[in-house]
Amino acid sequence: MKPIKVPPDLVQLVYSAIRDSICAGELAPGERLNQEAVAERLQVSRQPIVQAIVLLKNQGFVKEIGRRGVEVAQPSAAEISGFYAVRAVLDGLAAREAADHGQQHARRQGPEILQAGREACRSGLFIGMLQSDMDFHQFIYRLSANPVIENMVAPHWHQLRRVMGSVLRSDYPHARIWNEHEAILSAIIAGDAPQAERLAREHAEGAQTMMADKLRCAATSAEPKNVQNG
Repeated sequence: MKPIKVPPDLVQLVYSAIRDSICAGELAPGERLNQEAVAERLQVSRQPIVQAIVLLKNQGFVKEIGRRGVEVAQPSAAEISGFYAVRAVLDGLAAREAADHGQQHARRQGPEILQAGREACRSGLFIGMLQSDMDFHQFIYRLSANPVIENMVAPHWHQLRRVMGSVLRSDYPHARIWNEHEAILSAIIAGDAPQAERLAREHAEGAQTMMADKLRCAATSAEPKNVQNG
């Protein structure tokens, strides 16, 4: 008799559960992943946990910390800068095309999405804020009527969720995010394609600049101080 292998779909389910917890901030950057604790929480054996962690390491969600195992990885300044540079271009294009093709849908459905986002901000619940932010940007992608944009974003969406989460967990003014969303939507409804593109690009670039500054400050404060003997 041959040993029964762990069903691949179980490994995928475990991988997805851990990945989503990282993206949602339930597992924070720097938090150690204890395999026994995760297995108990998910009610599975350690084997699919080990295999899922290999996938997570390959995609940069977790990193090894020597004999202590693995911990949730903090997105680097280069990753955040790269993701937002790409988003600025794609979001700008999506907003431009949405202003050309999606005015009616924007007018009908947009206000409800804005209201949900502002309510999520008032609640202060991170998961709700992240989901509302994702809902808004995916809505603009759909309004563009350009399936290539969604197809290009889809393979990287979970990494984008993680980076967006880093912004939302920061001290970035959340009300400002939704003020900018409202301005983008207003330009789309007005059919002002150049304005919609400009605002969408500036929205992404603003988040990129803020996170880059924050990471630089964190790196500076972590540098060893020179101590002079008196």
